[in-house]
Amino acid sequence: MVQNVAGVLPELEPEDFHLLSGIEQGMRFSEWVAKEKIPKFSRLTAEEVDYRIDRCLDRDLIERKTIQYEGYTLKFEGYDALALHSFAERDTISGFGASLGVGKESDVYEVQSYEPMALKYHREGYTNFREVMKERDYTSDRDHVSWLYTARKAAEREFESLEALYPQVSVPRPIGQNRHAIVMEKIDGVELSRTKLEDDQVRPVLGLILREMRDAYDEGRVHADMSEYNVFVSEDGITIFDWPQAIPTDHENAEEFLERDVENIVGYFRRKYPQLVGDADVEALGAALADGSYDSVGEFVDE
Repeated sequence: MVQNVAGVLPELEPEDFHLLSGIEQGMRFSEWVAKEKIPKFSRLTAEEVDYRIDRCLDRDLIERKTIQYEGYTLKFEGYDALALHSFAERDTISGFGASLGVGKESDVYEVQSYEPMALKYHREGYTNFREVMKERDYTSDRDHVSWLYTARKAAEREFESLEALYPQVSVPRPIGQNRHAIVMEKIDGVELSRTKLEDDQVRPVLGLILREMRDAYDEGRVHADMSEYNVFVSEDGITIFDWPQAIPTDHENAEEFLERDVENIVGYFRRKYPQLVGDADVEALGAALADGSYDSVGEFVDE
């Protein structure tokens, strides 16, 4: 089980990070890094490697396996430590707070900087690596793909999308990215799936979400994973988050993904508020979002 490594960080010495980074480098070529190769990757002596391995094993940052050779691999805690150390060295963050949410593919924590922010660790590929390999096209061009690569590419893709969309679209403000981790604005509000809207709020909130989807398309992105679980609702409006699966609008299937997003979000409102949201012309609505002609819910969704 992945644990918060912030408390371990003060115990680690520069050479410990050299070891972790060396194993990280070796995992570009194989899942388990042979012990005799670690000095080359880490630029530590063999004796120093022995000492640092024991320290990192004790802190549950790496894992050892004796197969045909003695090999080592990073645990997610070790990868977390590397990313968190880099953010701290850059003064991106100055303190670590409570968990904001733990999901199947990410963990989010509150962190401190000049204001409270959110730190998101991507977990893609760690427990369901084969499934992710099939689903995510950013792994398709590599012969050897580790879960480190998969998680880092997810973070890179999400951060690039946030940079492309903010502030024109209501997404968290991106602050920094390192390895599989992103620092971004902490968003206030309640997840749409846990929100009970008043009757007079239902269609306006659906309209807000659809307008943000329209604006995102205009800025060159389709979310491609829209649901009630990645929209926050607050007194100030809505915020759409979780963009690692976003695709550019010049993707050959962009309009198909946009239509699926529309079906997902309208379908949720239709199920939860059937007395207020009726049948929708999803195909026409998707086309209107894509060409920018969408203006109001009433044109496409029955009451």
